[in-house]
Amino acid sequence: METIYLKSLGGAGTVTGSKHLLQTPELTILVDCGLFQGIKILREQNWGPLDVPVEDIDVVLLTHAHLDHCGYIPLLIKNGFKGKIYMTEPTAELTKLILLDSAKLQEEDARKANYHFYSKHHPAKPLYTRDDSERSFQHFYTVQENTAINLSDHIQCEFKPCGHIIGACSVAITCFDKTIIFSGDIGRNKSEVLPINDFFNKADYLIMESTYGDRLHDNTNVNDSLQHWINLTVENHGNIIIPSFAVGRAQELLYMIYHLKKQKKIPHDLPVILDSPMAASATTIMFDYAEYTAVDKIEWASIVSGVEINRDYINTQEIIRDQRSKIIIAGSGMVTGGRVLEYLKHDLGNSRNTILIVGFQAEGTRGRALLNHSHELKIHGSYYPVRANIVELTGLSAHADQSELMEWIGKYKIPPKQIMLVHGEPPALEALRVKIQTDLNLPVKILIKDERVEII
Repeated sequence: METIYLKSLGGAGTVTGSKHLLQTPELTILVDCGLFQGIKILREQNWGPLDVPVEDIDVVLLTHAHLDHCGYIPLLIKNGFKGKIYMTEPTAELTKLILLDSAKLQEEDARKANYHFYSKHHPAKPLYTRDDSERSFQHFYTVQENTAINLSDHIQCEFKPCGHIIGACSVAITCFDKTIIFSGDIGRNKSEVLPINDFFNKADYLIMESTYGDRLHDNTNVNDSLQHWINLTVENHGNIIIPSFAVGRAQELLYMIYHLKKQKKIPHDLPVILDSPMAASATTIMFDYAEYTAVDKIEWASIVSGVEINRDYINTQEIIRDQRSKIIIAGSGMVTGGRVLEYLKHDLGNSRNTILIVGFQAEGTRGRALLNHSHELKIHGSYYPVRANIVELTGLSAHADQSELMEWIGKYKIPPKQIMLVHGEPPALEALRVKIQTDLNLPVKILIKDERVEII
C-alpha cells in the first residue's frame, strides 16, 4: 500500500497563509502558496523557513488568486522551487496583478522603515521585490476547468469552479487510487456576477475551508440593504465608504450599484468612485474573461462606464475635498492599508457617513476592530474617533456560511472517509467540526500547522 502524507504549512488554525503539502511516493505537491496576513505573530511567519525544504516541492496547484493563497509564490521561487504552478487562466492574470502589487507595497514599507528608522533590521528589506514576482510568472501553467491533468504516472488533478472569485476552483488529486479534494475557498450558492458553483461528488478525503463554520449569513436581501444604507446616507448628506477587496467584491459591488441605479432605487447621478488601481485592473480582467462570469462583455462595459476610476493617489485628496455625497470603493478589504485609510481619517468621525463592511475581517485588522464597535481607530500613528455608521453586509461575503458548507459536503454521493478542516479561526473550526460529526456522522479532524497526517 502506498503511503501519502498531508501537512499544512499555513492556513491551519487561522484564515490566512494557506499552504497544504501532499507528500506522495511520486511527487510532493503544494496546494496554495499564501502569505500570512493580520496580527504580527502571523505576519512574522512569512519570514521564517517552511517546515519542508523548498527544493523538495515538485508541483504547486493554486486554487485562486487572493493574497492569502498566492502571495508566497515569489518567495518559493526565490528559495529554490523549480517546478510548475498550475491554475486557471483568470487566476493566472489576477495572480500576476496581486503579486506585483504585493511586492510594490513591501518595497515601499522597507523604504519607509529605513527612512524613519523603525525597523529592527538595518537595512530593512522587502520580503520580495517586483523582480522576484516577475520571475515567478515563468512557472505559471494554465489549465482548463473540468479537465484531468496527468502530473505523474499515478497522479492526476482536476480543477472545478467553486465560486468565491473569478477563476477560483476546488482541486481533486487522484493519487494511487485515492481521491483527495482541497476545497479552496468555497463561494456562495448564489452570486450576482459568478456562475452557479460546480461540485465534485466523490472523494476519499476532503480538506475544506471553514471561514464561516460557526455562523449563517444574514438572509436579508443584500440589494435591499445596500439600497437602504445608500439612500439613508445620501439623505443625511454623507458619504458611503466601502473598504473592499480588489478582486471579487469590488466588481460585485459595481454590478449591484449599477442595477440599483438602472432600477431607479438610488439616485442616478450619485457619483461612484473606484479608488483602487488594482481593483480597476481586476475589473478589466473580469471584462477580458467574461465567459468565466455570469455577465457578458456588453454589460461589463456599461457598468464600468458609470464609474469614476482613480488610479493616481494624488487625486485622492481632491475626492475627499469634494462636498457631494458619493460612494467610494477603495482598498484594502480588511482596512489594513491602502487608500481607504485616507477616506476613513476624514469620514470616520462624522455620524452622517456610513462605512459598509462587505467581507471577512481577520483577527487583528482594523476592519475587525470596526465590527467589534471600537470607539477609535489608529491610522498612521494617530487615533481617529468612530462616529460614522458601521454596517456589516454579510450577504456580500465571498465565503459560504455554515449551511452552505454543509450543503457542499452533502453533494458527495459516497461519504468521504475523513474530513480535515483548515482556513478558519478556532471557534469556526470547532463549530463546524461538531456540526459535521453530529449531523452527518462523519469523522472530522482539525489540522494543526506542520502536523504530519498519514492518509491510509
